[in-house]
Amino acid sequence: MIGIYMFASFVMAQSPEIHTFPKIKSHITVPISIPVKEINSLINGSVTGVLYEDNSYTDNDNDQFKVRVVKSDDIKLTSLKDNRFLIEVPLEIWAEQGYGGLGYYVYQDTNFNVVMKFISSVELQPDWILRTQTQTHGFDWTVKPVLDYGTIKIPIASMIEKTLKEQQNRFIEVIDEKIQESFDLKPYLLAVWNNFSAPIHISEEYNTWLKITPETVYMSPLKISADQIQATLGLDLYSETFIGKIPAPNAFRVAFPNFIEKEKLNSDFNLKTTANISFEQATALARAQFLGQEFVLTSEKNKVRITDVKVYSEDLYVVIEAETEGEITGTSYIKGFPVYDREKQKIVLTQINFKLKTRNIFQKAVASLFERRIKRTIGEEYGIPMEDLIATSKKSLTMSFNKEYFPGIYLNGRVNEFYPSQILLFHRNMTVVMDTQANLQLRVDGLSF
Repeated sequence: MIGIYMFASFVMAQSPEIHTFPKIKSHITVPISIPVKEINSLINGSVTGVLYEDNSYTDNDNDQFKVRVVKSDDIKLTSLKDNRFLIEVPLEIWAEQGYGGLGYYVYQDTNFNVVMKFISSVELQPDWILRTQTQTHGFDWTVKPVLDYGTIKIPIASMIEKTLKEQQNRFIEVIDEKIQESFDLKPYLLAVWNNFSAPIHISEEYNTWLKITPETVYMSPLKISADQIQATLGLDLYSETFIGKIPAPNAFRVAFPNFIEKEKLNSDFNLKTTANISFEQATALARAQFLGQEFVLTSEKNKVRITDVKVYSEDLYVVIEAETEGEITGTSYIKGFPVYDREKQKIVLTQINFKLKTRNIFQKAVASLFERRIKRTIGEEYGIPMEDLIATSKKSLTMSFNKEYFPGIYLNGRVNEFYPSQILLFHRNMTVVMDTQANLQLRVDGLSF
């Protein structure tokens, strides 16, 4: 499943030190949706008013003909198969024709309506220009024009059609040129890019910042449906996490890079983050939970008291080292494999092993009883709570997924799943891999082209 693998690090304990984690190569795929009405609005805004006018009777070999062509209503855009549009331009035409000779003419005018048609194919170029290739597709007459001189009626549809065909061929260039000039996504995408590249404050409590550096842009071919133009945007990027101080932002970009076309980019969105929990903090949690606890083995007079606790790693295991005094004075080593318990929303230990170092001389039965009690008290009860971290992280992601990055460009998303899936142990910390399943979409709606 193609998605984003963004490794951000959250440190559970606030520290005055500044921590910088390595850059991690990541990838994100985001579906993009542009309503067909946006293109329709663009064309209507580009083609307005008087489209053609002939004010002279004497031009065109003294044809004694005048004509004015005006867009009479909104242009209609209809999606066709094979990434094409049918463009219907409603026109109101006024025409006046002179009838006579030897310098004496009688003039008669008429008004009528016609719908001029075009077929336009659409393609997004690597430079983000929406390029169209438009061809004429004839006319639809409501009523063919006729000049009425009373006893003489002169049909002028052929004369009008000749003029309209000439102008229709010119309109092709106008439509293609206006769309290419006006429908330029680069300034809007550049604004999103620079906004997205600014450091994101993930956690105020732990002063954690995430810095994302976009690198390469991919785009799948456009697909036109009945009411949407759709494609999938892909980004190669680097992510870095900083603790303790806001990082310097990425350099402000003044130009948006061209994209590399890929035939298929999966629209699924997967996110992996990591939570780095220091063993210093894990020890502090254990001490808060167990330090000073007492339990009885053989009698109330001879209790066992926990005097200190340490937590660290050993190979693939977490070790809880507990100092006790009383009936048994010594050091217990409780070693277990860390896993995430979804029901408890805690990191707990499984496959627990026990080892005791003590100078006390006691019966085997007492030793066995102590092992059961200490394993149950510490090994089975110890847990690192993840509920607050999960809730905070999920909220931060959801806020980042739902934002108007630029007027008319919206990022909409929903976090479906967010949970720890793996725990990695290192010398100073354990790293919890957090899996996210989300839906994310970039929507273009209401841009002022």
